[in-house]
Amino acid sequence: MYFPFLRGKQFELIALREMCDFMSSNKTKVSPIIEPVKDSSTLKSTLRALAIRDVNFNVVINPRVGDLQDETELIIKLLEETLSGYNNFQPAIIITQNNRPTVILDLLKKSKLKFQGITFMHYSTRDGIAESLKDVSDDFTIVNNVIHLDKTGKRYYREFDLTTRVSLGDYFDMKDKNADYLEVDSFFSDEHLYFKDEGYKGFSDFLTIGEDYSEAGFLPRAVAIHLSYIASDNKIRVKHFVSDSNEDTSDIGGKFEEALGKLILWVNSKNIDSLAIRSFKELGESGHFPGLGTLKKLSAMNHIEMSVNSFK
Repeated sequence: MYFPFLRGKQFELIALREMCDFMSSNKTKVSPIIEPVKDSSTLKSTLRALAIRDVNFNVVINPRVGDLQDETELIIKLLEETLSGYNNFQPAIIITQNNRPTVILDLLKKSKLKFQGITFMHYSTRDGIAESLKDVSDDFTIVNNVIHLDKTGKRYYREFDLTTRVSLGDYFDMKDKNADYLEVDSFFSDEHLYFKDEGYKGFSDFLTIGEDYSEAGFLPRAVAIHLSYIASDNKIRVKHFVSDSNEDTSDIGGKFEEALGKLILWVNSKNIDSLAIRSFKELGESGHFPGLGTLKKLSAMNHIEMSVNSFK
């Protein structure tokens, strides 16, 4: 199963919302993880859309970034109001070296939420954590133990039940600036090929966005579109399409047209298709520049579809 990890920024949430029908048709293959960063109408509408289509998902209730850090009670209340009567989801708890999941679990016990079970997100190696979490099973079912491989190491997952293990990695090759992606085609991941052999029930990543979080926005000198695809060796790679007129920050729409033209030529030559690629082609036909957030949204949508289609 694939667990795409998205923050609750607007374009990431809209990407999930627009992929609801696809995910509903692939219920046994995908379960998104959402780390909410603000209490927004988009967050609520996205959660409702997932619930209406009976998509299983995970919501982090102790986020590490954004406006909702240390706001677990507020997030639980938001979920109670938004998901009343729906239970096909898991509250997710990030576990680090220092935090105490028992405090959060006590809040869940007192809540009105109905859910499948708990997802634990392991962001550090903690001695005896698997043993200490056994008591949780008296009150909750542990559905997923998501192991952040970059922070814990692959051996750490062996402490947890085989049916709960999910690998999480940040595989996007982040550059300092968009112009650095010129003529770049980068390897992303082969987790989809080997996760079962390595003892995981599923795999997770931060898509073509990366784990680093920032609310800051700025006009770029170059526009880059990151498009995931399945290569001939069945590994996931990312093709980067970058504008050419990158001397200054003027004419962002023109830069987008340059990058988009390269993308359309390439996908046509490779006969690659996805929901997002069709939207990119429609933008090319209309000549409309939808804004940089839409590019990130379509890139995320394409990555989810390619990742779900990458394994049996």
